[in-house]
Amino acid sequence: MTSSFRSIISRPSGSGLSTGAIVAGLGLAAAFLVVRSKTAQAERENPPRGKFVEVDGVRLHYLERGSGPALVLLHGNGVFANDFEYSGLMEQLSARYRVIAFDRPGYGYSDRPRSTVWTPDAQARLLHHALQEIGVDSAIVLGHSWGTMVALAMGLQVPDFVRGLVLLSGYFYPTLRLDVPVVAQPAIPIIGDLMRYTVSPLISRMLWPLLSKRVFSPMKVPERFRQLSPWMALRPKQLRASGAEAALMVPAAMSLSKRVDQLRVPVQIITGTQDKIVKPAVQSERLHEALQDEGHSSELHLQPGVGHMVHYAHPEQIVAAVDAIAAQVGEPIGLRSPRAEALARASESGV
Repeated sequence: MTSSFRSIISRPSGSGLSTGAIVAGLGLAAAFLVVRSKTAQAERENPPRGKFVEVDGVRLHYLERGSGPALVLLHGNGVFANDFEYSGLMEQLSARYRVIAFDRPGYGYSDRPRSTVWTPDAQARLLHHALQEIGVDSAIVLGHSWGTMVALAMGLQVPDFVRGLVLLSGYFYPTLRLDVPVVAQPAIPIIGDLMRYTVSPLISRMLWPLLSKRVFSPMKVPERFRQLSPWMALRPKQLRASGAEAALMVPAAMSLSKRVDQLRVPVQIITGTQDKIVKPAVQSERLHEALQDEGHSSELHLQPGVGHMVHYAHPEQIVAAVDAIAAQVGEPIGLRSPRAEALARASESGV
């Protein structure tokens, strides 16, 4: 076979590969432009509605409503602090608490430096420091889904600061998670970076209705949840945070579950009996039994026919759980009202 003949038969193959690469490159470029445009639009339409605090070199965004004893809200994976507003929970709680809802690192408008592995313990330390920075001396901490692991870590780290925990639809014990390899992809270096700025947000946007249906099932997706902008949740930086936390779920639960017996604060646990994201029997119910076996204060509340998003189903039950913690631990001295402080001084003086 002559060299000229070899070049003739090889030319179409090389040409085809070059054409395919060009088409793929153009497709990725187009996807990048769409994602950038949608991200910018989402941020214009949903500007920061809270305050910022910088602590340990990280800038955090948080919402604050109401006055009274401090109550901290920690959202789950895939959403951000506004989720507690859309559910109506924040409005109800702010009637008698100083409610502080953080965008956890990488979500909403909070930073997530890549130099740190943001385990529940790392997030708990950061948020504790942030709370101290904004003048909170003690707080009840409420977490939903992935946020329950951060709440639990904070309760283990600083039991004198955390007055009690309210844990909604939590994940506490390592189990097989078939969704992790898919959800974690945007957090993979280089390949994940390419995906989350191009195809991952577009694919996730197409799947958004199905994903929303699954987390709420068997309930219908409430209209108030639709206030949450899908494109805010699917921005590249938030996809990286969601992917990283999906990858951390099992090892984080493994670490925390070994320390549950060290917990010293009262706990209220709430879960839906039909949760398709985390199974109540092997998570919330197991935690409750473990705490009771150790003689710790724990109450379990099952919501029949409710899925993962318990704070949308019966927010009044969650308010009651927070009130139960507050009643159990009493009013924090540092947050007494002027009238209560005057009465306390009068009692101490014997007047």
